[in-house]
Amino acid sequence: MKESTNHTMTIKELTDLATQVRRDILRMIHAVQSGHPGGSLGCADVVVALYNAVMTHDPENFTMEGNGQDVFILSNGHLSALLYSVLARSGYFPLEELKTFRRLNSRLQGHPATQEGLPGIRIATGSLGQGLSAGIGMALSKKLSGDDKLVYVLTGDGELEEGQMWEAIMYASAKKVDNLIAIVDYNGKQIDGPVDEVLSLGNLKARWEAFGWLVLEMNGNDMNDVVTVLNTAKHHTKKHQPVVVIMKTEMGAGVDFMTGTHKWHGVAPNDEQLKRALDQLPETLGDF
Repeated sequence: MKESTNHTMTIKELTDLATQVRRDILRMIHAVQSGHPGGSLGCADVVVALYNAVMTHDPENFTMEGNGQDVFILSNGHLSALLYSVLARSGYFPLEELKTFRRLNSRLQGHPATQEGLPGIRIATGSLGQGLSAGIGMALSKKLSGDDKLVYVLTGDGELEEGQMWEAIMYASAKKVDNLIAIVDYNGKQIDGPVDEVLSLGNLKARWEAFGWLVLEMNGNDMNDVVTVLNTAKHHTKKHQPVVVIMKTEMGAGVDFMTGTHKWHGVAPNDEQLKRALDQLPETLGDF
């Protein structure tokens, strides 16, 4: 069992890994001219931290059930390039396989899928609004089987415009699903524009609190804050209340011309844009 704690990797090592993951994301998406770089870049720090400093998991003994291991669900499944990079660099499958991203018959589909049998993927996601419901089911299953490990669900702020999300949020608090940590990527942008213009979420912290959740906040692009707050969230589990971390991020974080706009939600960089982006992200661990 890989018992990942913040002693496993230093903040600098985690930051270097996140930089390399960002390179992976851009190169994967560029190679097939298809994918979602904006949110993937923005969430790189938190997913790197989860798999290398927070979660208990075992890449060498992956099971679909996840018994005795923490479970991660990427509800906003269009960020698949990010998840695949982190899984590969955590030892779930060969790094070389990243070259097959979004290609015909690849296990690395545009949205995570289970039929290909890719280690690390326990549920097909990307049909927005459903990941938290699935996470609640997994968390309840762990409770029923006496498994003391946790379920983490990453969701987007635009995804919170889905009605099913709020049913799940209400259910989790009513049933005291306290082995669950939700993380909201609060970058303020979605595919059609600013979240506030498409369908404003208002005071998001107050809304989650009104639904009975313990709410923490963090800067999702500051690795030190990410590790600190995620470990704080773990400390607050098993106390008869679900926990949510509202995470402020910058869509396209790490690449200056991809930030401050929703335009890079689902657009692949061309050759010149890839070079400009990679120039800002030094190769730290070696490209695949």
